[in-house]
Amino acid sequence: MQTPLQITMRDMAHSDAVETRIREKVDKLHRFYDRIMGCRVVVEMDQRHKHQGKLHRVRIDLTVPGAELVANHAQDEDVYVAIRDAFDAITRQLEEYARRQRGDVKSHARN
Repeated sequence: MQTPLQITMRDMAHSDAVETRIREKVDKLHRFYDRIMGCRVVVEMDQRHKHQGKLHRVRIDLTVPGAELVANHAQDEDVYVAIRDAFDAITRQLEEYARRQRGDVKSHARN
């Protein structure tokens, strides 16, 4: 990566275990696609849902050559589930981006 990984935790205490899990997931992404230029991960507690349990929201901004991929819909009461879901979403986007870069995406023939 050209820029170092940025991990931000908002409205919650810093956790080394959460940071370690995020770093493991980013390393796995980097092994899959080695041209990642930068990655920002924000983990925050959603304060709007008081009647439910506290929801953790995870947003990932991934910078690759020619594009920025964003996953921001992952939320769950368990921070590790929210992290997993966010990284699953960004992995799917990165796989699709890599397919387009390689030219593996089929185009439909015009009639």
